[in-house]
Amino acid sequence: MVKRKNKKTQHLATIFLAVMGIGFLATIPIKDSVWGIILQGGFEAGLVGGLADWFAVTALFRHPLGIPIPHTALLPKNRHRIIAGIISMLENDWLTKESIRKKIDTINFTEKIFEIVDNELPSPAVQKNFIMMSKHLIKIFDMKRFSPLLEEEIKSRIHEIDSKNFLPLLIDQVTIREYDEKALEYVLKEIDEWARKESTKYKLGGLAIDAVENIKADGFMQFALKSFSNLVNEDKLGSIIQSLILKGVASFQDPLNQNRQTLMIHIDNKLQSLKNDQKVYDELNNFKTQLIEKWELQEQIVGLLSQIEQKANDFIDKPNFYDEYLLPIIKNGIDQIKSNPEKVLSIDAWIKNHISNLVDKNHSKIGILVKENLEKLDDKTLIKMVETNVGKDLQWIRVNGAVCGFLIGLVLVGIKAFF
Repeated sequence: MVKRKNKKTQHLATIFLAVMGIGFLATIPIKDSVWGIILQGGFEAGLVGGLADWFAVTALFRHPLGIPIPHTALLPKNRHRIIAGIISMLENDWLTKESIRKKIDTINFTEKIFEIVDNELPSPAVQKNFIMMSKHLIKIFDMKRFSPLLEEEIKSRIHEIDSKNFLPLLIDQVTIREYDEKALEYVLKEIDEWARKESTKYKLGGLAIDAVENIKADGFMQFALKSFSNLVNEDKLGSIIQSLILKGVASFQDPLNQNRQTLMIHIDNKLQSLKNDQKVYDELNNFKTQLIEKWELQEQIVGLLSQIEQKANDFIDKPNFYDEYLLPIIKNGIDQIKSNPEKVLSIDAWIKNHISNLVDKNHSKIGILVKENLEKLDDKTLIKMVETNVGKDLQWIRVNGAVCGFLIGLVLVGIKAFF
């Protein structure tokens, strides 16, 4: 579009120049008349003005008619000075550090960032990128690297547990939940089942016979024992002992039995006394220390972390992960920042400070960048670029030169004719 307008203006300037030339030639036959003299003078001045301005405009970019006239083709000859002037103007006048800093200070970066974030967060592209980022963070997490640290932390926490803090609670729970009575019931039940077996009867009888025979006594006692062993055998003696054991078990199974109640009181007293027994605590602590030292946790920790990693990936792959879990967390974090004016100002100041530092460090690169890009252009391309952007105004100089020259010529010849 710009090129088309420039060509139209260039054609218009050429047309005006041609009109002046044709007018000058056309008035030669009538140059003896007053009007002929006036018109010829006007066209002559217009032709001279148009040619002069054409020469001036052309001399900016190239040699007129290809003739190397001095002080023509100014742009190609002085391109390095022009580029240096442009860079100096950019760095020292238009884009100084101070002007850039002042512009930076007028911009509310946090407000613009929040506005962009609010608009872009629900978009599919942002959702996709956040999900990819979440998976990447999980992927780069080295499980084996953190397993020794976790093992050390777990063991350290267990070491810090004092048995005095949980043993009294454990003893109280034993009493409250009646584990002592349940333990006694279990023991009595096992004894009862064992004592009722036929094999137990013979074993008890055999043990009793052996014990009687091995008792060393003198005189009448030795005679009495010998007589007793002849009267009973393993079966009879085993039955007697079996019956005594079963009766004893049955008596202790009765909740109202005095012996049972006495035994339970004794057990409870023993349990309560453990709360103040330092030897028990020392033994528990030693047992805990030995157990921790022999406990190899790294393999289990790596396995656990691998399972967590897989579950995390599966969780991220859920269709509602971003909308129901990740997005609310992000929005909540942003809302908390927005609700704190001091934090907003701090973030804005941080952004401006970093941009200002970036400008200070790279301000000279503005000129370097402009210089590099301009020097990449050859003379023909540079001239074409300038003509494309300002050629229209330059062509109007030619038009104005022809028109103004024509009008001035009319005035001057008219004045001359009048006098």
